[in-house]
Amino acid sequence: MFTDQRFHRYSLSSVPKDLVSGLIVGVIAIPLGMAFAIASGVKPEYGIYTTIVAGILISLLGGSKYQIGGPTGAFIPILFGIVMTYGYEKLLIAGFMAGVILVLMGFLKLGSLIKYIPRPVTIGFTAGIALTIFAGQIASFLGLEGIKRHEEFVKNIQEIILHLNTTNIYSVLTALICLGTILITPKITPKVPGPLIGLIVSSLAATLLFPHQTATIGTAYGEIPSTLPKLHIPDISMGVIVELIKPAFIIAMLGGIESLLSAVVADGMTNSRHNSNKELFGQGIANMVTPLFGGIPATGALARTATNIKNGAVSPLSGMIHGVVVLLVLVFFAQYASYIPLASMAPILMVVAWNMSEQKVFTHILKTKSTDTLVLVVTFLLTIFVNLTTAVEVGLVMSAVLFVKRMSDIMITAKALPNYNAKGKKVETGMVSDTHDCPQISIFNVEGPLFFGAALTFEETIMNTIHYKPKILLLRMGRVPFIDTTGEANLSRIVHHFSKNGIVILSGLNPQPETVLKKTGLYDVIGKEHIFGHTGEAIQFALGEINKNKCLGCKHFAFKECHALSGIEEEGSKKKHRALVTDAKELVH
Repeated sequence: MFTDQRFHRYSLSSVPKDLVSGLIVGVIAIPLGMAFAIASGVKPEYGIYTTIVAGILISLLGGSKYQIGGPTGAFIPILFGIVMTYGYEKLLIAGFMAGVILVLMGFLKLGSLIKYIPRPVTIGFTAGIALTIFAGQIASFLGLEGIKRHEEFVKNIQEIILHLNTTNIYSVLTALICLGTILITPKITPKVPGPLIGLIVSSLAATLLFPHQTATIGTAYGEIPSTLPKLHIPDISMGVIVELIKPAFIIAMLGGIESLLSAVVADGMTNSRHNSNKELFGQGIANMVTPLFGGIPATGALARTATNIKNGAVSPLSGMIHGVVVLLVLVFFAQYASYIPLASMAPILMVVAWNMSEQKVFTHILKTKSTDTLVLVVTFLLTIFVNLTTAVEVGLVMSAVLFVKRMSDIMITAKALPNYNAKGKKVETGMVSDTHDCPQISIFNVEGPLFFGAALTFEETIMNTIHYKPKILLLRMGRVPFIDTTGEANLSRIVHHFSKNGIVILSGLNPQPETVLKKTGLYDVIGKEHIFGHTGEAIQFALGEINKNKCLGCKHFAFKECHALSGIEEEGSKKKHRALVTDAKELVH
């Protein structure tokens, strides 16, 4: 199904570049993997397992040259909620089911659909997730004791406030050392990963300066095993599938969005092009295999992908190397991870939350004070105070409704007449007045998509405007790019209504509307002889069909032919002739 062009023109000279970038990203991924796992409510080693298995498979089977896969911050609120509600074992099953959904999406070629999710929705829920992550790390940053974690944002804030009196000054110092190191390191040595240096420096400081004064990974979760767990197939039944289908779908959708957004950014940084359907397939396989080793759901990680590119990655081999590096660290250095203070993990996630919040874009959309601002704010607030599922659902529905409203607002249906004083003698809407309008021919400029959101207004405008039942109704359709079945139904009612006493003619019909009218049979009802390519042809036809007797004495002069048809021009010539004869007689006398 998929062809892999990612290793096109790859050579041995490219291997060192992939090796260096894979090594650097692998080192960065270690503290992040543990931090994401802890924040998701599971043991830190599960984040390491995810980084290894998913990281290798996503690079091996995905559709992007540079994508780095693994656990990400965006999943934290979702996974934590699933763990709290269903437990860790069912989280693995939900992750596996999400993988199946992603594989199906890849085979059905649904990768391109992700791009239709409005930006205010993605920015809104991403910022909401970022705030949730940041707030969730305050307790660890302060070293608070007796904290109970909840799914609800408000309850977690209340827990923090209630336990502020248990603040551990040593935890705060450890967290500040880590945070300061993370912020300073890029300015001194940009190539060195700040999170890893911050983790090492703060852990050493806590161990040497105030040992046993802060909670560590070892005291909270026990020692981290130095090997991958044995393959374990979860017990899946139909009842469990039905129970977990909703969380699995949420994981799949968020994973698909996150990975494809990361792939798009990678394309922009490298002037390359990813295969979105293959990317979904690779993500799906990775999420099906990772739970079998105890790993949590994974997706494309934007920050690590960007780091991979900046450090010279050439192919997916760098992503595979990054997974192998993490595996080697697990085997040889896992025993030392137990000494890492939990307060050292908090600043890492806080920085991740700040970076993923996209505060500049968020502020920019707020400043527009448009309907997009409303969608952004609603999605953001619902993500924080309700849940991500509701936020995305409401955000998408709001975006769709507001889009329909905007599209219906730009739909124009207005009476028009030729402007013979203008260059090209265009048919314009501003030409019609009480003293300048044809009683027998009504022309309407129709502009914009004729779809369900605008169809009723289109019909009512014509019906309400033409109450005197003209002989000819000419609809100029050249600026109608699209018509749906609702628009066709409203047009059909107009045609049937006017065909009782007159004729409906169309001009400038575009291919898509023409195809729809032919399929529904309305094209034949109107008649091929009443459909014209140009308005000029349609007007000439209409003038040939009107009642000439009704034109006698008409002073509207809507068309250039009206002077002759009204007889006023002929009467004026006769009066002029009689005046000349009288003048001649007076000269004789």
